[in-house]
Amino acid sequence: MSKKKKIILTISILLLIVILSVGGLVGNYFYNLAINPFTSKDMIFGEDDDDSLEVEADVNWLLKNSNYIDSYITSSDNLKLHAYEVKNENETNKWAIVVHGYTSEGKLLSSKAKHLYDMGYNILVPDLRSHGSSEGDYIGMGWDDRFDIINWINYVVKNNPKSEIALHGTSMGSATVLMVSGEKLPSNVKAIVADCGYTSVYDEFSYQLKQLFNLPAFPIMNVSDIVTHIRAGYCLNDASAIDQVKKSTTPILYIHGDKDDFVPYYMMDELYNVTNSEKEKLTIEGGEHANSDLVNPKLYWSTVNNFLEKYIKS
Repeated sequence: MSKKKKIILTISILLLIVILSVGGLVGNYFYNLAINPFTSKDMIFGEDDDDSLEVEADVNWLLKNSNYIDSYITSSDNLKLHAYEVKNENETNKWAIVVHGYTSEGKLLSSKAKHLYDMGYNILVPDLRSHGSSEGDYIGMGWDDRFDIINWINYVVKNNPKSEIALHGTSMGSATVLMVSGEKLPSNVKAIVADCGYTSVYDEFSYQLKQLFNLPAFPIMNVSDIVTHIRAGYCLNDASAIDQVKKSTTPILYIHGDKDDFVPYYMMDELYNVTNSEKEKLTIEGGEHANSDLVNPKLYWSTVNNFLEKYIKS
């Protein structure tokens, strides 16, 4: 090999090492920012780490007045997962599994859980992996969580074979139940309510890159995808609600506030337009992220109730 070729080869190797090193640093930075549950989310939410406007100050009903029990299952990867379980005072086979959002936890959905309880449902409110009282060392963004929710569905069915189940998710919880919808589910699952869910993790993170840093998706999302696959075991590219609803056979009600700037409002139509199953949608005018039930509670809950009554008769 000539001296010139050796120099070119050496420079090329050094450049490759630099590129890989920078890529690794960038990918790990964004992994820690978004997927690592033990790092601050101030960059995303400001000083409050909770899921934007999803936080509900009054958790008294669930924690003090509902007579809940703590329920547990073990995930396929050996995590101990927790849920609040509330039996309705009127015996029923109706169940609502209520799923929280990003960096939130089950108890913060007390208000939504109470509404569904008052509609006659037994309630199960899981803490998603790495949230609340559930174990985990990464945020699943709905993708790994979909199997956890299916395990909770199986838990309900095992204990109540005649159960009729509705899934209600908010924000990441919405994306989670939409990702669930594309899997093979027990016939007990009758309907899904998806409040402000994103089309895919890749789309949502790309949107946030633009919003927070004015950066393009490429190449940051590509290296972040590789790092997430190495550290969390799943690929951001795979975590797609929009691909899952194309396979859904479960009726879905989509709800989104038209002023949502965290999960953009246009994602609702993108999801709705490709959904394979029966579907409805509701726009809450003036609704921001995860607060549609607070902006117009009468319209929100009457729509949810009317939708669920079509499919759950118990």
